[in-house]
Amino acid sequence: MKKIEAIIRQEKLEPVRAGLEGIGIVGMTVAEVSGRGRQKGIPLQWRVGEYRVAFLPKVKIELVVLDEELGKAVNTIVTKARTGERGDGKIFVIPVEDAIRVRTGEVGDNAI
Repeated sequence: MKKIEAIIRQEKLEPVRAGLEGIGIVGMTVAEVSGRGRQKGIPLQWRVGEYRVAFLPKVKIELVVLDEELGKAVNTIVTKARTGERGDGKIFVIPVEDAIRVRTGEVGDNAI
C-alpha cells in the first residue's frame, strides 16, 4: 500500500476528484492548506508599491491505494492538475505499513 499526498491548485480539485473516481478511487481526504515552493509566493502591485504574498492557498489530497493502483492514481492526478505554469503542485508517495478499518476491524488491503 502507498499513501499519496498531492498538493494542487484549488481550482483543480474537482477535475482531480472526478478523474480519480473515474478510475475507481473514491476514498480521499481533502484539506485547504497554504504553502510555497520554488516560486517563493507571488509578487503583487499595490498603490503603495510591490509586495509579495509568501504563502499561496492550495489543496492537499491524501489517499491510500494498493501498489497496483499507484501508477494510475499518480498519472490521473498529474494529468488533471497540470496547467503547465509554476505552482501546479507536488505529489509525494509514502509507503504504508498497514491499514485498519475502524468500523469492521479489517486490516491490510481489505481495509482500503
